[in-house]
Amino acid sequence: MHYVYILESALDGRHWYIGVTSNLQKRLEEHNAGDSLHTNKFKPWKLKSYTAFTTREQAEKFERYLKSNSGRVFAKRHL
Repeated sequence: MHYVYILESALDGRHWYIGVTSNLQKRLEEHNAGDSLHTNKFKPWKLKSYTAFTTREQAEKFERYLKSNSGRVFAKRHL
């Protein structure tokens, strides 16, 4: 399975990060350990939402959508 996940900063709840992984628990641990330059500043992170897909291609398409303007609106309302 491949997961599109949304992380929310536990510091203030205003910062989000959207990504794709096949190992959700390991990836969350990496973000909280500071292994990612994009998320290092606002750690610790908590998992806000995730969606499972059978193929990486499907997951990457949904990730791109969530990172678009209309996708951000969708995520704020529904995820």
